[in-house]
Amino acid sequence: MTVEIRKAVETDIDILLGFEQGIVEAERPFNDPLKEGEIHYYDLIGLIRSDTAEVLVAVVDDEIVGSGYAKIRPAEPFQKFTEYAYLGFMYVKPAFRGKGINQKVLLALMDWAKSKKLTEVRLDVYDENLIAKNAYLKAGFKPNLLGMRLGI
Repeated sequence: MTVEIRKAVETDIDILLGFEQGIVEAERPFNDPLKEGEIHYYDLIGLIRSDTAEVLVAVVDDEIVGSGYAKIRPAEPFQKFTEYAYLGFMYVKPAFRGKGINQKVLLALMDWAKSKKLTEVRLDVYDENLIAKNAYLKAGFKPNLLGMRLGI
């Protein structure tokens, strides 16, 4: 299976919006406060058009099967770096999972971050999402800070 990683274009939007809903549905078990129905996390067109972000898709046999983005964010004043790449929108169609596609997208996004002279890459993953968490650990990420919540 040959996987091509390319920049997303605006005409990919319908597929990307479907991926976004796939992400939302996958995260619902880990995030009780999410509203019911269709919700949107991302301004995908804005990210595609941005000079400070890179949206990538994974393509197999002319079918878009995965995605991810990197966005340059400002660091806190007390950090050693001034900017970092934040990764999000990581998704692979269920039939293509376990084939290393997410890893290829991740590596391409990290290459983009390096090309922007960034030295730090960050992402968020639900602590209970062991499959995703283990994939990022395998890629070399380390836990940094655990956010906690309590509904009252």
